[in-house]
Amino acid sequence: MAGSDVSVSDPLEDFDRRDVTTDDVTKTVLVSGHGPAVIVMTEMPGISPQVARFARWVREAGFTVFLPSLFGRDGVVATAGEGAAVFQRACVSAEFRAFAGKGASPVTRWLRALAKLAHAECGGPGVGAIGMCFTGNFALSMMLEASVLAPVLSQPTLPLDDPAAIESPPDELAAVRARLEREDLTVLAYRFQGDQFCQARRFAAYAEALGDRFIGRVLPDSAANTEVPPFFAQYVTTPHSVVTAHLIDEQGQPTLQARDEILRFFARRLKMEAGEARLGH
Repeated sequence: MAGSDVSVSDPLEDFDRRDVTTDDVTKTVLVSGHGPAVIVMTEMPGISPQVARFARWVREAGFTVFLPSLFGRDGVVATAGEGAAVFQRACVSAEFRAFAGKGASPVTRWLRALAKLAHAECGGPGVGAIGMCFTGNFALSMMLEASVLAPVLSQPTLPLDDPAAIESPPDELAAVRARLEREDLTVLAYRFQGDQFCQARRFAAYAEALGDRFIGRVLPDSAANTEVPPFFAQYVTTPHSVVTAHLIDEQGQPTLQARDEILRFFARRLKMEAGEARLGH
């Protein structure tokens, strides 16, 4: 698989780079694959080799991956200093709402428009979406777009200043829950047990807001990879990134099992034939 060495920067040459404009906002999106669309939203500090590896796994399972560039430099292994600078800029950006009481991040409007565009282009019954860390809750906000059928929240981190809160405001949560009930949909979510950026209190808040439509998975800290990039080594000192930096790419590992469950979730919701999602690539 291209870019299989996640310890070095990834040129991302197997992705097409597109400039996508909606509502007068233009962002670069990396696109690759065939089949129903899945939008993969990067964690901090950007589209790292680990994030690109996950996107390729989604692609090789039979989907068209849309990987929007939301912050950072695409494909690089960021230094601790560069990663910290990216994080600081995002926290004060008008596109993101990093702190409690600020409501959903404005960039989610652009992401909903991207989902609608991707659905029109790729066809099928709808679109999958996964957010990670800083973007974790974005997949839930995207449920306000009718084409999004398979939301995955991987270690949702916002708001940063209230571990028991959810980034989505009450009216958004109510609308999402009503849709989940009406269309018999579910939200899949992941965190490590000892994650200090996505704590048990946040998953409890999701469960209270969404009821049994929220399916939360908690992995043991012992399942986390300890060989991580410089930004994580310095600033992310607890297990955190379930399917990227802290994933152990070995059969039988809980993080790899989580990856496979996510791929099956996309396959089931996007109504692919049984067995069509090709796992283990």
